[in-house]
Amino acid sequence: MNEGNINYIPILMQVVFAAAFVAFTLLVSNFLGPKRSSKNKDANFECGIPQHGNARIPFSVKYFLVAILFVLFDVEVIFMYPWAVNFRELGVDGFVKMIMFMAVLLIGFYYIIKKGALEWE
Repeated sequence: MNEGNINYIPILMQVVFAAAFVAFTLLVSNFLGPKRSSKNKDANFECGIPQHGNARIPFSVKYFLVAILFVLFDVEVIFMYPWAVNFRELGVDGFVKMIMFMAVLLIGFYYIIKKGALEWE
């Protein structure tokens, strides 16, 4: 192994540990958890209000579109935090790359506004 690959060993160990912990927790809870089932226990429960009607009512696509756009732009903002923390170390090259990133982000935002994705009827 060369020097560059050794730096990734802690990240690899963390990923393996996290995956093993999730698998172990799922297996243990499956074996130790109760397996009793009844009509009352399997019924849907929503905030203490008894259910009525069909749960398969169609939702507007706009609702899901706004949710997806929120997640998309939220993730985009998350990429700006490390840049802001390391602003001085990245120098002009990092600044130019962030300007390009923000330009693509703003072009996408302009596109969804022009398409009317955020307009409710």
